[in-house]
Amino acid sequence: MSQSNTHSVSVAGVIIDDAGRALLTQRRDNGHWEAPGGVLELHEDINAGLRREIEEETGLQIEPLALTGVYKNMARGIVALVFRCKVTGGHLVETDEAKAFCWAHEDKVVALAPEAFAVRVLDAMWFKGSPAVRHHDGTYLLGT
Repeated sequence: MSQSNTHSVSVAGVIIDDAGRALLTQRRDNGHWEAPGGVLELHEDINAGLRREIEEETGLQIEPLALTGVYKNMARGIVALVFRCKVTGGHLVETDEAKAFCWAHEDKVVALAPEAFAVRVLDAMWFKGSPAVRHHDGTYLLGT
């Protein structure tokens, strides 16, 4: 099996509402519940890419508040930067990428999302000033 020596960088935004719930999107391609986000374009800056990805998936405009975690999918070579965000405009609309939305407290996040994606949301919900740094296999955390 040949391995590539490159990585891709993705971004995700954990949007928290006034009730302390995080927005999850249900992906059309695999049905998984995750925070909205996606892969950065090669010449795109991080904040612009985060704003673009969230608006494309949800219809919402956001402002990033803090980097809450850095996560590496060891199997696929994807490094994800996750930000806690607030909504500044727009409204939720189903898109080509997201077929449903759910505002979830911690227990519902754990019930709906695979561990490797739930932890991103939980880290953002519990953020205390220092970003988490974690790695996973696409489903489960590694080395914990």
